[in-house]
Amino acid sequence: MKKICVVTGTRAEYGLLSNLMKRINDCPELQLQVVATNMHLSPEFGLTYKEIEADGFHIDKKVEMLLSADTPTATTKSLGLGIIGFADAYNDLKPDMIVILGDRYEMLGATSAALLANIPIAHISGGDVTEGAYDDAIRHSITKMSHLHFTSTEVYRNRVIQLGEEPSHVYNVGSTGIDNIKQLQLMDKKSLEENLGFEFGDNCILVTYHPETINGQGAAIQFQQLLNALERINCRIIFTKPNSDSDGRVIIDMIDKYVASHSEKAVCYTSLGYMRYLSSLQYVQAVVGNSSSGLIEVPSFGIPTVNIGDRQKGRLHAESVINCKTEEVEIYNALKTALSSEFKIKAHNVANPYEKEGTNDKILDVILNCNPKSLLKKHFYDLP
Repeated sequence: MKKICVVTGTRAEYGLLSNLMKRINDCPELQLQVVATNMHLSPEFGLTYKEIEADGFHIDKKVEMLLSADTPTATTKSLGLGIIGFADAYNDLKPDMIVILGDRYEMLGATSAALLANIPIAHISGGDVTEGAYDDAIRHSITKMSHLHFTSTEVYRNRVIQLGEEPSHVYNVGSTGIDNIKQLQLMDKKSLEENLGFEFGDNCILVTYHPETINGQGAAIQFQQLLNALERINCRIIFTKPNSDSDGRVIIDMIDKYVASHSEKAVCYTSLGYMRYLSSLQYVQAVVGNSSSGLIEVPSFGIPTVNIGDRQKGRLHAESVINCKTEEVEIYNALKTALSSEFKIKAHNVANPYEKEGTNDKILDVILNCNPKSLLKKHFYDLP
């Protein structure tokens, strides 16, 4: 049996990995190991490791790393604690391969520890560009430390190859999130409303906003522009709170204060979880903010996305995505466009560039049939 260790640190990324984890767990030739870390273990962020266990997975190791501050210094120290914890976890579990997704700082720690332990790394969602966050540099760093690459578009596959990765080890498989959507039985409106304690109504939007971690303007100033724009539209609002990035707690505090003073129309959740989040997309008129989900998964629901600022700048997106600056007037005008009848019709008929058939099955097949040890010695691939 090959021991395949999946590392997960946030609610959103776990949702993207959960279907693949089930396939690994069900495969008689593979043994699934699960390492939960960072936000999953934090009461402040909802102790979402419980969702992993509720789905029937056994968590083999918990790596505590998150300090209760969101300054750059605290984030750096959290990364250092993570590397120490991952080193111990890998030493105990002795996996044959690590599987990670994305570009967050805890994944940089997980990858660094695996590299130094000579454990092959399979990286999902490399090759993207997000110019408004330091995640962009982290993602490309993880690419250079990884041995198998599963990208979500051909453009991203070519970019990973441009970084010197061997083409035969880079696979364009599409988005795991969209693959999951096709296979999940989402909640009906009545059940979801009862679960959330919230009525969607005929005009409702979902807002997820994260700090732009390399922007000098400051999260509070930017997010206040969004709140000002929301004051000017008549709709019900679901806020999901941001991740544990630098300045994330500033936004959390502002959301709490806004909801407290607008309880007649707004609610917030630390974590909707993957099922409730995707189910909610069936009943909202638009998604607003700067989450990657707005560009990747949301277009498959045929609804508009208002993508604010530079956090996701550089990512491919469908024509249902409206990009705007972090200024009240721009956000307001984008919201008006997104909620117009004409644009709703357009969004309903777009093609999603991240959608391919059988994403999780393709990843599983590569992992199942590879020889992990043969991947360790890498060669830099020079472009012709």
